[in-house]
Amino acid sequence: MLCVLAAGCSTRGQVNPDVMQLATAPLTCTAKAECDTWWQRAKTWVTDHSRYEVTTSTDSLIQTAGPDGGKRALAYQITMTGNNDGTFTIGFSAHCDSPLGCKPNPWEAGADFKQFVRGGNTNENAPDRMPTPSAGHPADAMPGQTTSSPTGEPVSQ
Repeated sequence: MLCVLAAGCSTRGQVNPDVMQLATAPLTCTAKAECDTWWQRAKTWVTDHSRYEVTTSTDSLIQTAGPDGGKRALAYQITMTGNNDGTFTIGFSAHCDSPLGCKPNPWEAGADFKQFVRGGNTNENAPDRMPTPSAGHPADAMPGQTTSSPTGEPVSQ
């Protein structure tokens, strides 16, 4: 019974499949008006959710300061990249520098970001009021971009 109880309580390191699906779904816009709207929403989301100051905001990059040594707060890097078919993909990268993991959880932040950018319902709370993370996993669905593991080590996907 002890093993079953221990296994039943061991949810650390698990990410809700719905959150994972949202976080890893490509964020691709097809028309200039849609891309412009989504990019403006991306800027709004980062400004509203980052504990760090936005240091770069161009037509293809939104980047915050951070992460600061040992802090759990997420630093963000958002990119807009053109595709061969004329569409654009918005990439999301979030990382912290804490051995205790990130807060909020990067997967949850990525899912929230993508849902907000698409114009759906989202958690509009500030970072300190976002849901408590269940695991510290990167929320980057863009291959080749670097995020961090729960220990802050870089992870490329």
